[in-house]
Amino acid sequence: MAYVRLCQLHRILSILEVLLTKKTRSIIEAIIAVVIWGATFVATKVALRDIQPDTVVFLRFAMGVAILAVGVSLRRQWMALNARDGLSLAGLGFLGISFHQWLQSTGMLTSAASTTAWIVTTSPVFIVILGWIVLKEKAGWLQIMGTVMAAAGVILVVSKGELQLSNIGQIGTVGDLLILISAINWAVFSVLSRRFLKRMPASLMMFYVMFFGFCFSSLFFLVKTGPGDIANLTSGGWWAILVLGVLGSGLAYIAWYDALQNLSAAESGVFLYIEPLVTMIVSMIVLGEPVTWASILGGATILFGVWLVNRPPATAV
Repeated sequence: MAYVRLCQLHRILSILEVLLTKKTRSIIEAIIAVVIWGATFVATKVALRDIQPDTVVFLRFAMGVAILAVGVSLRRQWMALNARDGLSLAGLGFLGISFHQWLQSTGMLTSAASTTAWIVTTSPVFIVILGWIVLKEKAGWLQIMGTVMAAAGVILVVSKGELQLSNIGQIGTVGDLLILISAINWAVFSVLSRRFLKRMPASLMMFYVMFFGFCFSSLFFLVKTGPGDIANLTSGGWWAILVLGVLGSGLAYIAWYDALQNLSAAESGVFLYIEPLVTMIVSMIVLGEPVTWASILGGATILFGVWLVNRPPATAV
């Protein structure tokens, strides 16, 4: 039944391809992807009420791998892997799926959904910092200022505005720290995965990465927690898992990488700024998380800092 529905969805998308220009279609797909990803932080919090973090990761990517496999099959994008590429993609799967999602799921046990979304938004800053350190790229004063602003915004968000000197050593939770590590980890993953994006379709690369990551996560889930934890899921928990698996780890990835084929890095990056705003609104409605002045001001500071870091240099006239 799920396969039939996916085929029907593919036909609908094919019709839309004829009716819409490539650029317009890509913009719509990018918006859909970031809205879904913004909602996944809230869905994770809901699922964690019932089950352990490693169970969330296991179920989410079991569904995600299946959805991506169908998407790659419908597009006939399969390519065989040699041993070297297989090992590299397995490493990326551990880094970008198993370890990354464990950090986020575990971190969200104590970190608010909206706080998580704001911290994750700093990933582009860490990508640029890696360029400075690893690739010896030059840093302009605007990029340095943006990095400082993004860091200040994170501190404001996680401290909830309580910046007294006596609280400096107690800013945030352990979960906030894990989420920050996940943002750095995603930056490393993004840099390392670039060479594969140049050699194979993005959806195929993500399938292999997600497949290997799912294998690692499965071992951890079976040894540490076990299938019995799945029985603890309530109806609300199952809905959350479906949002995470079918939408967040399946359709959103397909839509996002489709969009990247027709949008520049600067154009696509703008849409990512929508993600934490969606999380803040959805978490307020679903979880009852308050929208505070610290989250709004800190979030705006993060977004402005990220924009400065990724701002293209002015060209001479």
